Amino acid sequence: MTEKIMVVASRNRKKAVEMMELLKDLGWRVLSMDEAGADIEIEEDGLSFEENSYKKAFQVMKATGKTAIADDSGLEVYALGGKPGVFSARFSGEGATDESNNQKLLEMMKEVPEDERGARFVCAATVVFPDETYFTVTGECEGQILFEPRGTGGFGYDPLFFVPDLGKTFAQLDAETKNSISHRAKAFFRVKQLLSCAGGNKA
Repeated sequence: MTEKIMVVASRNRKKAVEMMELLKDLGWRVLSMDEAGADIEIEEDGLSFEENSYKKAFQVMKATGKTAIADDSGLEVYALGGKPGVFSARFSGEGATDESNNQKLLEMMKEVPEDERGARFVCAATVVFPDETYFTVTGECEGQILFEPRGTGGFGYDPLFFVPDLGKTFAQLDAETKNSISHRAKAFFRVKQLLSCAGGNKA
């Protein structure tokens, strides 16, 4: 039987590790871009999470000839009209870091009262096969934005994203818990369902 190989299309090391962890029980050999020899940079210029995830997965599939999976995810804050949205990773401009993005968000939210700080994380995950067929799924996780960061785990906006049902931010959760309730976990659960059905015979 031919080994099924999937390449994780992400240059964000922490995100790639999280994606590979979510795919570990898939039954495919999951590789990073470096392991697959995909030495490319991809401009995320889509207007939606779905567009960006498809573009990344398609280009990595083309570069490697292997099935590729990409996600594009971000934070949508209701009081900010859905910002930062698809611009989550570069919210604070050129050379943005997690810290600078969080600081900008806190500054924009400083006058927003506690009961109006609702937000959600959104993830669109796309799998593109070598024959250029593909599918995209989404996952969401509801929460609220704190007035100051809590926790040291995770990445991105995790220290500010509070999950009321758990009483913790994403940055305070252990990896196992986060990977069971997050937007990415929900999207990747659907990915695995689809791969075990219609897409399961592709490699």
